[in-house]
Amino acid sequence: MATPARVLMISGEYPPMEGGVGDFTHLLSEALTRLGVRVCVLTSHRASGEATNDALLVKPLVSSWRWYSLYRVFHRVVSEFQPDVINIQYQTAAYGMHPAVNFLPRLFSSYPFVVTFHDLRVPYLFPKAGRLRWWVNESLARSSRAVIVTNEEDRCRLMRTRGIKKLSLVPIGSNIALQLPSGFTREEWRRRLGIPEQALLLCYFGFLNESKGGEELIDALDHLQRKGYQVHLLMIGGVVGSSDPTNKVYLERVKERIRNYRLEHRVHWTGYLSPEKVSASFLISDICVLPYRDGASFRRGSLMAAITHGMPIISTWPRVRLPELTHGENIWLVPPRDARALSHAITLLAQDVELRRRLGRGALELSRCFDWQKIAQRTLEVYRAL
Repeated sequence: MATPARVLMISGEYPPMEGGVGDFTHLLSEALTRLGVRVCVLTSHRASGEATNDALLVKPLVSSWRWYSLYRVFHRVVSEFQPDVINIQYQTAAYGMHPAVNFLPRLFSSYPFVVTFHDLRVPYLFPKAGRLRWWVNESLARSSRAVIVTNEEDRCRLMRTRGIKKLSLVPIGSNIALQLPSGFTREEWRRRLGIPEQALLLCYFGFLNESKGGEELIDALDHLQRKGYQVHLLMIGGVVGSSDPTNKVYLERVKERIRNYRLEHRVHWTGYLSPEKVSASFLISDICVLPYRDGASFRRGSLMAAITHGMPIISTWPRVRLPELTHGENIWLVPPRDARALSHAITLLAQDVELRRRLGRGALELSRCFDWQKIAQRTLEVYRAL
């Protein structure tokens, strides 16, 4: 197949909805148009129909991701746009946990479908629902003409699944580029937030849920406070997102922990921010702490953003080997679910300015591997190989 002139993206979320899959779809689509591809995005009615260039068309037409509503709109858009490739950007919660989108390639088999799995972890719905959900995801993978995964963990898992025609790993990039607001000064931004000049400022970025280690982060903050450290925590950006309702429940657990430890004066919530203000929030912080319970992974947009901003990062040991991550050079790693180890690592970095600088330089060097034009080029190669 020649370079496709038209790609239809299907995504359960899209800006201004808050969510990593929506941001990814937007940035990938823009990068593909710079390679000469015309892109149409079929997405939720809660998204925006605005596009940034003539080659990118956004259709926020889906009021429900259930059977009839989705298939009716899908058939209409395909008939109008006539795509060469249809790329489903898949993450379970983005489609309201409903499986209708999983069966599009099987029911419309004459069209060339590619599925990009952003996260193969199955959210808890009810006892034994996990098996059914995994079977539905396997069906989507087998019925698509090509499968893209964004991380090594998911690649290893799908390698054991029979019937997949073509499997490729294409990473995500950061949805937040390093771009500071006009007139930015570190001192002024910290002053606005009420951060003492000499305080150690930790930061966390991304939505809160069971897998992110928010409770361990608050436990570590309490340990540091009890040791006498003047330490504060900046929670950057929105904390629950637009798609996953379980995030709100977990947020309340984290806030209850903060109240129990009487840490309200040390935890600062920014709320949803523009990209420039996210950059500023990173750069007024001393250490970025991302204690994922399932280990550091390149599927995490929050990790990618911290890397892009050249932050000294503390995270948790990956579940699979990631040769790009080097402990002590571009990241500092601790065991998951271990608040004391996390507290010890923060203390170590707090006392060693040169180590923080080395980790930040290493992260910035690593960020070059995740350039959006490279990601778009590798995605285009998958399309071409159909």
